[in-house]
Amino acid sequence: METKIFQSDQINQAAALLRQGELVAFPTETVYGLGANALLPESVKQVFAVKGRPSDNPLIVHVTDFSMTKEYVESYHPLTEKIVQHFWPGPLTLIFSIKTGSLSPVVTGGLSTAAFRMPDNKKTLSLIEETGAPLVGPSANTSGKPSPTTALHVYHDLKGKIAGILDDGATQIGVESTVLDLSGEVPTILRPGAVTKEKLEEVLGIEVPLDKHLVTESETPKAPGMKYKHYSPDTPVLMIKPADWKQAIAWAEMNNKKVGLLTTPKIADQYRSADRFVFADDTIEAATRGLFSGLRALDEAQKADIIFAEVFPDDHLGLAYMNRLKKAAAQNYFSEK
Repeated sequence: METKIFQSDQINQAAALLRQGELVAFPTETVYGLGANALLPESVKQVFAVKGRPSDNPLIVHVTDFSMTKEYVESYHPLTEKIVQHFWPGPLTLIFSIKTGSLSPVVTGGLSTAAFRMPDNKKTLSLIEETGAPLVGPSANTSGKPSPTTALHVYHDLKGKIAGILDDGATQIGVESTVLDLSGEVPTILRPGAVTKEKLEEVLGIEVPLDKHLVTESETPKAPGMKYKHYSPDTPVLMIKPADWKQAIAWAEMNNKKVGLLTTPKIADQYRSADRFVFADDTIEAATRGLFSGLRALDEAQKADIIFAEVFPDDHLGLAYMNRLKKAAAQNYFSEK
């Protein structure tokens, strides 16, 4: 199969393929999604096959506006309108209880809930509108590997496996959306992202708990990205705390380990001999934007035996960064002990 790269003036061609049941990757402000018509179960099944993704993993349904969800949702939480007004379009996925039979179990993972998002990307909103149906859109990569933040990343993983990719350059945020469960009484974050716990609490005026439960391989997750290990390159990753860099580099040299560094400029400037992917600046925003690109670049270069990745405080946007990094590293920090 030829995988075609579509530009802005070819959105109608990409939409035609989606209506026919083909798979087309699309850009969002977070990562690139692997698009399939959410109303065509056989097409959605191809998503799992192409990604090598467990079929019990629910998929996010991408819509053009809030009204598009009403055909599927059984009931809305009282705070839904306020949340949508503040955060849509944007990197926030909302989980609702749905009407029986309104969406295929292939989309929902067999659950009585479904996840919806309105992405903040004009090209993709036009693509959904042109298709005339909502689109499922898990990250457009091989399951378990770092998520794609450019069309080239998608092409690298899925060339010859999907019909096309709608190109819109690099994504702005770099990690997947926040997932907020609104199917119960208390809004609960199932996956952290750019819409932080602090932002939600400021808007809603209530405490919004974070579900820190890590789903094992035998469990059915309620939202994507809840597995214990995820986003992992083939090269092993170790998280390095600020006080441990010197010791970690010395350990690597003593054990003849070739190291790839995933760091801010401040750290990278101290260790110029290693293969490096350096974030654009020392901020958490730059680190989050570059996390998946950096993991991919260091892995694909095949120069490193191990990747040392810089950690950030586990709060605000750092919570989303560390959530992904911990899973990429299978929860492993550097320790000589």
